[in-house]
Amino acid sequence: MNTDTLLVELGTEELPPRALKSLGLSFRDGIVAGLAQRELGHGEVQWFATPRRLAVLIADVQLKAADQDVELLGPPADRARDAEGNWTPAAAGFARKQGVTADELVEIDTPKGARLGLRKTEAGVATADCLNDIINESIAGLPIPKRMRWGASRVEFVRPVHWVVAMLGEQSDHGEILGLATGNTTRGHRFHSAGDIVLQRPEDYEEALKAARVVASFDERQQMIRDQVEVEASALQATAVIDPDLLDEVTGLVEWPVALTGSFEERFLEVPAEALVSSMKEHQKYFHLVDDDNRLKPNFITLANIESSDPIQVIAGNERVIRPRLADAAFFYDTDRKTSLESRVQKLESIVFQNKLGTVADKSRRVQALAGELAAKIGSPVDQAQRAALLSKTDLVTEMVLEFADMQGIAGAYYARHDGEDGAVADAIAQQYWPRFAGDRLPESGTACALGLADRLDTLVGIFGIGQPPTGSKDPFALRRASLAVLRIIVENELDLDLAECLALAAGQYPQGVLAEGTTGQVLEYMIERFRAWYEEDNIPVEVFRAVAARGLSRPLDIQQRVLAVHAFSQLPEAAALAAANKRVSNILGKLDAGHEFGGVSADLLAEPAEKALQDKLGSLSELADQHLARGEYRQALACLAGLREPVDQFFDDVMVNAEDESLRNNRLNLLKALRDQFLEVADISQLVVAR
Repeated sequence: MNTDTLLVELGTEELPPRALKSLGLSFRDGIVAGLAQRELGHGEVQWFATPRRLAVLIADVQLKAADQDVELLGPPADRARDAEGNWTPAAAGFARKQGVTADELVEIDTPKGARLGLRKTEAGVATADCLNDIINESIAGLPIPKRMRWGASRVEFVRPVHWVVAMLGEQSDHGEILGLATGNTTRGHRFHSAGDIVLQRPEDYEEALKAARVVASFDERQQMIRDQVEVEASALQATAVIDPDLLDEVTGLVEWPVALTGSFEERFLEVPAEALVSSMKEHQKYFHLVDDDNRLKPNFITLANIESSDPIQVIAGNERVIRPRLADAAFFYDTDRKTSLESRVQKLESIVFQNKLGTVADKSRRVQALAGELAAKIGSPVDQAQRAALLSKTDLVTEMVLEFADMQGIAGAYYARHDGEDGAVADAIAQQYWPRFAGDRLPESGTACALGLADRLDTLVGIFGIGQPPTGSKDPFALRRASLAVLRIIVENELDLDLAECLALAAGQYPQGVLAEGTTGQVLEYMIERFRAWYEEDNIPVEVFRAVAARGLSRPLDIQQRVLAVHAFSQLPEAAALAAANKRVSNILGKLDAGHEFGGVSADLLAEPAEKALQDKLGSLSELADQHLARGEYRQALACLAGLREPVDQFFDDVMVNAEDESLRNNRLNLLKALRDQFLEVADISQLVVAR
């Protein structure tokens, strides 16, 4: 038998539920990589992860890697012997290093000439001999930020480990892993199973655990949970809201999922639904239910890890736990509404935003002024933007937000409406943090956009200005996310804003001397660079972005339109030749003295038919391209200029640019500059030439 099935399982105390999926996938990838590194082929790979185990099952694993014919090269053959025909020290030393005599070496032809060398066959590694190393390497590569030790052991892992299964077929003695001898014994459900489970073959693993009330497959268990939750919801003629992150976490909490439905008093529905959902989701890991109108229902679905003989008691216990939390939310809501948001502004003076940048009250005043200026630029009511900015952070000092941090902004909007604030102001307070993550919704109104932009720009300028920009591993103020949010708001809402001007306005709100010199330029460069990742996700080559970035532009919407135009142009059959021609022109012009003066193209000095043809074509197409550019139609302008390919190619085939006659030479340089300048109206397409 040349192959067999491999099973590796780490049995542990309960693993962190939020990290379980990534741990399981990483463990799988580590084992697979270890086999690949040793050139051990295999078949289907399955991974398993439950609160008490990480496991990998791999079919048809080669028991031994193939033997390899190798060539080891030594010194050049012409230096292998001395004048008397004796082996030189270099040849003898090479042979000694390989454990053979010099007479066993052979000449091997190479591209650099004949070399003295050794041909031999190296035996492939046996899987059983390297399995321990593969497992240990995979464990070392797990994404565990903080490892722990237990008892007197010096072994470290994310949680205490109680058993290790390592089976290659029926063989299970593969040394020690994490201080434990490997074997073929696993364990079932903590409460529904008693005693050890002895596996005869790795293929028995999944079914043996199911018999012991453990669904080992993370994906299968997750689908069971989804199905059970949906069945429970349909019984109430409701829809369960299944958040993907919560689903992953709940899947990491149970080995034998049993969905149960509980309820709470309808009076709690008077509290903002977001607070109730936060309490159920964050604290209790419950799925909430909504009706056909997307209104919250007074029910929840929880997942038990046991199949209780008295599920009513389990439900009642969950209802008892959630009731005080919902009662707290109701109390906070009632208490907070007794004090207006405006009266809370003064309390922000006691909250530090950043030591060098002042309090949250200071930030609110800066954002208030900036939001008003941005609102004016986008044609939105200035007074609404300023009012929303003034009140935007006041919910930080409410009981609701102190208890439920994710209610920030949401709570403020509820309280603003209760206070009688303008609806646009309340909506802007709620939407100031949109988008919260990639793909999240954007602020919907001009007022909300002005506030969201002002808040982020103030933070970006301030943190950069005190010398604390993000690093590769640290971004405590989430400036990367803030930058992308600003770009998304401007581009996707089609706001014609100049980012350089906006940053200057933001910097202008700070007292003299707080921000370092050159801050706005540094922030602008950082933010425009965020476009790179944006376009990578859209599968737009980095060369396209560089072509536009070379223009040093600062209007995100304009940059977006140019990038899309250049990307479309790059797909045209004429693009590669024209990009190469622009690169050539750029190199020619770049070699000129800094003081070289360009002028217009003189028709009288066009001596060659090819340069006359290029001048004529450039003149006619430039006129049409300029009409498109005047309307911001970059794609059409570049498509028009694609017609220059043939005359450009002909020019470089037939015309000597560096003519001896200075007037002819300068005229040709002027023509090339006119050609390059026309393309530069959109982008530097010479950047489309991929460096090799």
